[in-house]
Amino acid sequence: MASRNPRAPEVKKGPALEPHQVLVRPIITEKGTHLVERRNTYAFEVHPLADKGQIRQAVEQLFSVSVTSVRTQNRIGKTRRFKGRKGRTAGWKKAYVTLSDADRISMF
Repeated sequence: MASRNPRAPEVKKGPALEPHQVLVRPIITEKGTHLVERRNTYAFEVHPLADKGQIRQAVEQLFSVSVTSVRTQNRIGKTRRFKGRKGRTAGWKKAYVTLSDADRISMF
C-alpha cells in the first residue's frame, strides 16, 4: 500500500458547492421520524456529487449544530411503465446525518 505524500496538495473531487446547494430537501417519513426520536439522525436528499465532508459542513452551517457522523446512499432509479411505454425514474443520493446529543433540528 503506497503512502500519501504529505506535501502533495489536497485534491477535491467534483464541483465546489454552496451549503444550500448540497442539501436538496429533508426526507420526512415514518422511518425518518423514528430515527430522529431514537438516534438523533436526520435524513436529507443531497446533491449527487456532494461528498460526506461537504454534507457535514452544509448541515453544520445551515442549522448551527454539531455533526457526529454522515452516512450516504446512492438510490438507483427504477424502471417504470406508463401507457405501454417503458421509462425510468431518476436516481438520487440520500444522506443520514447523526448529530451530537445536545443538538436538534427544529423543523423535523
